[in-house]
Amino acid sequence: MHRLATRIALLIALSVFPGALAAQNLSTQDSALIGRILLAEDRRDSTDAALGEGSGHGDARIRVLALRAHGRIRDPRFSTRDSLPAGHAPVAWPEPAWRLRYRALTAQRGDCPALAAALADSAWPVRLRAADLVTETCATEDALASTLRRWVDALPADASRRTRGKVSWHAAAHGVVALARVRPHEARPRMRKLATHRRWEVRAYAARAAAVLSDAATLRTLARDTNDNVKEVAIESLAKLTGHADDEIFLAALGASGAQAVRAAAIALKGSPRADVAAKASATFERWVGRANASERDVRAALLEAAGRPVSDDRPPPPHVELPPQAVALALGADIRLRVTMAQSSGGGSFVVRLRGDVAPVMAARILALARSGYYDGLGWHRVEHDFVIQGGSPGANEYVGLAQYLRDELGTVPHVRGTVGMSTRGHDTGDAQWFINLKDNLRLNRDYTVFAEVIEGIDVVDGILEGDVMARVTVER
Repeated sequence: MHRLATRIALLIALSVFPGALAAQNLSTQDSALIGRILLAEDRRDSTDAALGEGSGHGDARIRVLALRAHGRIRDPRFSTRDSLPAGHAPVAWPEPAWRLRYRALTAQRGDCPALAAALADSAWPVRLRAADLVTETCATEDALASTLRRWVDALPADASRRTRGKVSWHAAAHGVVALARVRPHEARPRMRKLATHRRWEVRAYAARAAAVLSDAATLRTLARDTNDNVKEVAIESLAKLTGHADDEIFLAALGASGAQAVRAAAIALKGSPRADVAAKASATFERWVGRANASERDVRAALLEAAGRPVSDDRPPPPHVELPPQAVALALGADIRLRVTMAQSSGGGSFVVRLRGDVAPVMAARILALARSGYYDGLGWHRVEHDFVIQGGSPGANEYVGLAQYLRDELGTVPHVRGTVGMSTRGHDTGDAQWFINLKDNLRLNRDYTVFAEVIEGIDVVDGILEGDVMARVTVER
């Protein structure tokens, strides 16, 4: 039955892009062999006969695919990848002028007048970065404190929309944390007001400010928040502030639905003197095993540790391996593009990525299938580091919530340069379907992360994305 199902999957995959196969002068039999090679690689099965058959094939393209598959199976880091054909180089994108000013701020961390001036920069990423670098040494800088107060006090009740190039809740959120460091007495009432704001990101930043202010009462309230991302921030901060004195709150948080909140609670409970923690953590672990979500490994591991059990007791779901539609076509170089349209409430605009099936055909095909199913529609960018990457595509707007089935690494010859799109992982072969887009050249990521696409249009939209911005839809370009 397994062989029959595999052959059916291959026929389906080959039928969706017959033009590409004809253009490549490959027979249906040869194309089926490519599919078998891709499946063998995805299963990490070095004994599959397709690898040997492909290695001795008369077509050089098939030989390269078989050689690459064998290399990836044998070596998780695929250290011999540079011996393969490089493929076309990604688009070389110039950087926005403001990024130089953004980088320069790091060396100005202790220069309070310089940071105060940067709070008025023409680019909001620079302004927000300056606020994040403010320390208590700037307490006497009146102009700086005045700007931070103005940011916080200007927060609208409805911060659900922003125009392109502007901010909505971001200035107040970053501002209240910075103000907590320089003027605690001015920040405290403002922080408590933000802790009740309707936008969950604002409440999460209020929790960060409460941590700076050592405000355990506010953290206890936010640790019971309706949003699991707010709970996570509050629980992590509260555990550092009060230790196991608030284990009752952490135990209650084990009942949350978000992996991020439960993980934070389990970490906070580790080493608790309470006799009931082990049993409750074990019971919660069983509940999370029943969810059968591979990407929730971190929360299961934290629960096991809270229960005093080894992480090796984890029972992840078995991998579900099948050839996704268009994997063969992508492996043969099919040019397939996705348009990411940002929500109007996030400033609008769109950008286009080209899938790099020539280096990561199975991962690219799975992302394509997810996009076609509407998986990414309405999801946001929860991590924005303007001189590193943006990351998004999590159903929980958090790095610990991802696709139920892991995506295997397909380390290749495309470097992590500006504009390339990589796959978020929790370690080797643990792709969670979250994207990250390199905002600068990040070559140190080459060793561990797969590039499955590249931005070919709209890099200015990518550069302008702020934390919490939402993708209205991801569609296939015709």
